[in-house]
Amino acid sequence: MKILPLPPEDAARLVPLLQELHALHVQHHPARYPANPKDQVLTDWLQDWLSRESLTALIAESPQGALLGYVIYGIETRPHEPLRSGETRCMIHHIAVSKAFRRMGVGLALLHEVKRQAKGQNIDSIATSYAPFNTASAALSQSLGLLPVMTIAEWRA
Repeated sequence: MKILPLPPEDAARLVPLLQELHALHVQHHPARYPANPKDQVLTDWLQDWLSRESLTALIAESPQGALLGYVIYGIETRPHEPLRSGETRCMIHHIAVSKAFRRMGVGLALLHEVKRQAKGQNIDSIATSYAPFNTASAALSQSLGLLPVMTIAEWRA
């Protein structure tokens, strides 16, 4: 397995895994997430999003070139405030692994590479968010040492 950067112009490679991840969210929160976005709409959105200088997409690829999984993360700088210390942190926005390759270390390899790159930039804080129903994402995050520090609650009419 190789971990490689994904340039924005190759964003379409992520769409099948993104559709699968999104469907899980729609299943649990249909009022929050629109169902069945078109592949081209997602491709255009991803290309635009990944063109931001602060964002990075990494893919895990098999020796034959198959996409095993991906992670998208950004570097965020928070100023010092009276009630919270300032920091530069790595924020993991998306991580997805193909069903056929789950529980084989693909997600962990992607997160280890994110951590390595963060350390290379002298960033010592990594954060992410995940929904309570996504126990796989929670377990993967915790295996890297990311522990919950806050809960966000919502109400929707």
